[in-house]
Amino acid sequence: MTRPADDISLPFAIEGAEARGRIVRLGAVAERVISGHGYRGDAARLAGEALAIVSLLGSSLKFDGTLTLQTKGDGRATMVAADFVTPGHVRSFVSVSDNAEPDAPLLGNGSFALTIDPDEGQNRYQGIVELAGSLSEAALAYFQRSEQIPTRLKIFVGQVQEPGAAPRWRAGGIIIQRVAGEGGHRPFDADDDDWRRFGALLETVGPDELLDPTLAGEDLLYRLFNEDGVRVFAEQPIGFRCRCSAERVENILRSYTADELADLQTPEGRIEAKCEFCGTLYPFDPAALTSPG
Repeated sequence: MTRPADDISLPFAIEGAEARGRIVRLGAVAERVISGHGYRGDAARLAGEALAIVSLLGSSLKFDGTLTLQTKGDGRATMVAADFVTPGHVRSFVSVSDNAEPDAPLLGNGSFALTIDPDEGQNRYQGIVELAGSLSEAALAYFQRSEQIPTRLKIFVGQVQEPGAAPRWRAGGIIIQRVAGEGGHRPFDADDDDWRRFGALLETVGPDELLDPTLAGEDLLYRLFNEDGVRVFAEQPIGFRCRCSAERVENILRSYTADELADLQTPEGRIEAKCEFCGTLYPFDPAALTSPG
């Protein structure tokens, strides 16, 4: 039996209902990010949720560019960052305060920003909404306020153990949106019978379905929308890739003053910069950073 495709975004349309969406299944990508950082508990799930969101949204871009998610809040997770670079490269990290109270909220109050940065030919766009609740709730608020597109979203992150293997992290998500109707108008009515029914169907989806590595996305979509007629399109592969490099880090460090560089030195007299996304450690000689490039 052929194993369903993993680490993909699968676009779909519900026939005749002016509704389109995407379903994302992340296996090795989620495991690489979460286990690679050593995240545990709710921090691990937060990193996976951020990966799923940028995968769902970034895979809808119609041009080459980068979609970035970033939060800043007063909770235990002071910052969450994730990005999607076309055609399908993702990464994420979560910064958790060492001094936070154990019972403090994970995200707390703050800001949630989505930035779309085309490679060329179009203007950079950023939308910012209030951070309150979960990342998924903030993403829905972004669509409601910034894009004014009726949207339904469901995301799960968790560990799955298959026979004879160790538990591995997975993330799954599904998004449904109203699209421009006949004549190009946008259907702002989010309370029609079809839309309410789609939302009710989406609420029936559980983690056992979105995270199941043996359940194909096409099969899950058929379970949900077969009575309406659901059509799937070509899947889009998603992989982990970090954009850090020694050259980029060096350019940043060269903007520091000599005193700032001195504060960064290890007891051995070196400067070590670690990428928050992939964990790569870049060592530098402070004298080389102050010499002409």
